[in-house]
Amino acid sequence: MWKIFDQPWTLLGIGIIALLVMLILRKIFPEKLLWWHWLIPPIIAAAGFGLDLLVKTDLEKIETVILTAVKAVEEENAPAIAPLISDDYADPFHTTKAALMHHARRRLSEPLVDRNVGRIIETDISSPSATVVCTVRTVFDKNSPIYGFKHGMLTKLKITLKKESDNNWTINRADILTIDRQPADWSVVR
Repeated sequence: MWKIFDQPWTLLGIGIIALLVMLILRKIFPEKLLWWHWLIPPIIAAAGFGLDLLVKTDLEKIETVILTAVKAVEEENAPAIAPLISDDYADPFHTTKAALMHHARRRLSEPLVDRNVGRIIETDISSPSATVVCTVRTVFDKNSPIYGFKHGMLTKLKITLKKESDNNWTINRADILTIDRQPADWSVVR
């Protein structure tokens, strides 16, 4: 189903078409056009961008959740991760949200990450769930115990999200697919 909020540029295009129609009508009926008719095209174009700012689509919400989680890990801020995780979270290594949060607090309690760069590769939304495949390029902190033998890492993840009753998305499951382009899973990061 096509959604106007997923395509704010469509209203800009409609505004440009309206401007062209106004120019044609001005040539055909120069005496019939009033000054306020010229306001119609910019109002249509502004409405497209205004709607884009006011309405957040599911895709935008999902991208925000993923990139916020990546940023929270970079900042080593485990409490910022908790609201992004579903109450019924489970993966092969963490059977509950509490287990994941315990792991996150333990790992992020010492200097670990200098910089994280997340990139979403693929998003499949079939509400009330979504699947995102993303990569995270991690540069380890110089004071990290990992930095001695590894300066950086590229991790590919498959993240499943679910839409909550308040229309926000939370992470329901995260699976590690590869680390440095080698097949991997959660057992590697124990």
